[in-house]
Amino acid sequence: MFGLPSCSKLFLLLIFLFTSQTAFAENTVILHAGTLLDIPGEAPKSEQTLVVINDKVSKIYDGYLTARQLDLNTTDTSIVDLKNSFVLPGLIDAHVHLMFRYGGAFRDPSITGEDQLITGIVNAKATLEAGFTTVADLDAGAYSWPVFVLRNAIRAGEIAGPRILAAGSSISRTGGHGDRRDAPDHILEKLGSSGLCDGEAECRRAVRRQFRQGSDLIKLHATGGGNEKTGGKHHQPSFMEDEFRGIVETAHSLELKVTAHAHATAGINAALKAGVDSIEHGSFLDKESIRLFRKSGAYLLPTLDVQDMISDLIHKVPAHAAPRLKLYLEEQPANVMKAWKAGVNLALGSDAGVIPHGSNAREIEWFVKIGISESEALKIATVNTAKHLGLADQIGSLKPEMNADVIAFRGNPLEDISVVRDVMFVMKAGQVINLKEE
Repeated sequence: MFGLPSCSKLFLLLIFLFTSQTAFAENTVILHAGTLLDIPGEAPKSEQTLVVINDKVSKIYDGYLTARQLDLNTTDTSIVDLKNSFVLPGLIDAHVHLMFRYGGAFRDPSITGEDQLITGIVNAKATLEAGFTTVADLDAGAYSWPVFVLRNAIRAGEIAGPRILAAGSSISRTGGHGDRRDAPDHILEKLGSSGLCDGEAECRRAVRRQFRQGSDLIKLHATGGGNEKTGGKHHQPSFMEDEFRGIVETAHSLELKVTAHAHATAGINAALKAGVDSIEHGSFLDKESIRLFRKSGAYLLPTLDVQDMISDLIHKVPAHAAPRLKLYLEEQPANVMKAWKAGVNLALGSDAGVIPHGSNAREIEWFVKIGISESEALKIATVNTAKHLGLADQIGSLKPEMNADVIAFRGNPLEDISVVRDVMFVMKAGQVINLKEE
């Protein structure tokens, strides 16, 4: 090699051969599925063989085929026996807060970014083991850097966790749902999030800040939270019309989707009129909301499992707050069903962090509880949510060349939706994460 000593030539040749073999080595896994729901919403198939090469689905065959029958290298191929299981694509949760510890204070100034990162690592593992292979983190708090560190470490394969789309810090007005309150102003100014803004120009800049730090999508607070004065049914939007417009226009110009936290009717409708891509919660939507949803094709992520938390909380709040919480229990489930029947697109968002991490699948049970079929509920948790995130060509179904995100249950969720809590197998991007004994 251009005058190098023969020993150097041999050394370089060995390096080339080693790296070449490593680069082209294939990891092949054969899954024998007793029941396979490769495309949720369609009919499941019995006795299927799913071939995974590296991180992608290769092919799906009828019957249980061996590596020899498939003309695969038997020494480099492993077989996973799921003959007694119900197999389907990895679930997707488009509303989580991995940096939040369930039951803890969301905006406690004593919690550091390092604390949040450790919390996120623990929560990510619990989420993945629950069968959720992709999530959208919709607000990591004032310290937004930990969620990006976590996202990137998972992408690099350094730690276990679901694929993460991160919004960074939510876009909130001063004193809004995304801001800390009830402390002297000189302290709050130091603890303020990069997403805080007032006025159109500031709000455009706040979106650009999230883009600069690597956000995958934008989250804005169109109303207060459910436990706040400004989160009730009849409260006005948190932003003015020009502020809404500035947030959405700027995000879309950067090719980022925008989702809006919104409970009150006026806030829901203002966000939809501004062109958001989805609404989180949508508790008090009305006929105009449904019209706007259908006109734009925006998605509704109702976070219904929070209903259980409200049921527990309603007996502990001051008497004057109980009637407002009661409205959530009485109206939100019915409103979601009205929207579904009217053709509004639904996607899954559990609000994990507000509810326990790892219990995300209870949101699927809630879909069935309000009257949606088991088949459609599973489709919402996979196909629909993949479309909502703009990833329908990568996740949500099991087709050739799509990501090999595969989970399995012991029972049949089309007959008993509660089995979604009993995940016995998880594969993410071709890597077996968890396999319990059948």
